[in-house]
Amino acid sequence: MGKFKSFFTNHNETRDEHQDPALRSHYYKTTQKKALEAVQELFGSMNGYKVTSVSEERGELSIKSKKAFIVVTIISVRPFETSVDFSVTTESGFIPIDFGYSKKEINNLYNKLDSKLPFLRGGQ
Repeated sequence: MGKFKSFFTNHNETRDEHQDPALRSHYYKTTQKKALEAVQELFGSMNGYKVTSVSEERGELSIKSKKAFIVVTIISVRPFETSVDFSVTTESGFIPIDFGYSKKEINNLYNKLDSKLPFLRGGQ
């Protein structure tokens, strides 16, 4: 039911123990500061994305794209173990359904981030 639900919504987010394995947090072998820099570089290199807010203290970034609003949360779990979570909300004009776009966007972002940072593991 979870995969069906993620298709008929305009919002998806990752967390450590998500029922959908594709929407589980990713952990990287890096510091919070380096992960934050990597995420900023990632969105800086992507056309159509604009970082609108950065809070180093909270480990959060807000990003606006043509189709979505993205919040990235970066948390240092242990020294050199940092989790990255995404929350993606699409802005649809008439109906609050994105037909899986927000989930695809999360998977796309994780794939790009996995190539920039040393991936340790996914959530539980």
